[in-house]
Amino acid sequence: MDLSGRGWADCSISDHRAEAEVTASYISTAPEDLLTAVARLVTGEAEARTQFEAEPTAFRWIFYREGTDVWIRVLELADVSKHDNAGTEIWSSQQSIDTVARAVVRCFDEVARKYGESGYRGKWGEHFPRSELEALREAWHKSRLLENK
Repeated sequence: MDLSGRGWADCSISDHRAEAEVTASYISTAPEDLLTAVARLVTGEAEARTQFEAEPTAFRWIFYREGTDVWIRVLELADVSKHDNAGTEIWSSQQSIDTVARAVVRCFDEVARKYGESGYRGKWGEHFPRSELEALREAWHKSRLLENK
């Protein structure tokens, strides 16, 4: 994730097959919402959603969990209020829940390292989502401990 300007973030998502670029604006709580959605998946929820608003475009993330696998779809919508069917799928992937949690935790750890929490606030305009990141990290570690028992 790159904080590209005051209140703007550019994010790259990829797997071994494809990659996509999404943008988020500070008008939504995109970082917190993404961390919370992944934490909900880690704790066993079957579906989670979040949306990055890019004024007027939106990037909607839809996660479906089955067992230890997660299917991720990212849709681009011209209007934030539109139904999923109005969106264009720009990326999808099936990954293990462990891989998804690890990737998101590492992404936010890298953002904290790169910008520092005060630098993040200066560029994004809001506090770094430390509590959401730590909640995800804790849920992920607990799930890994349970898996290894």
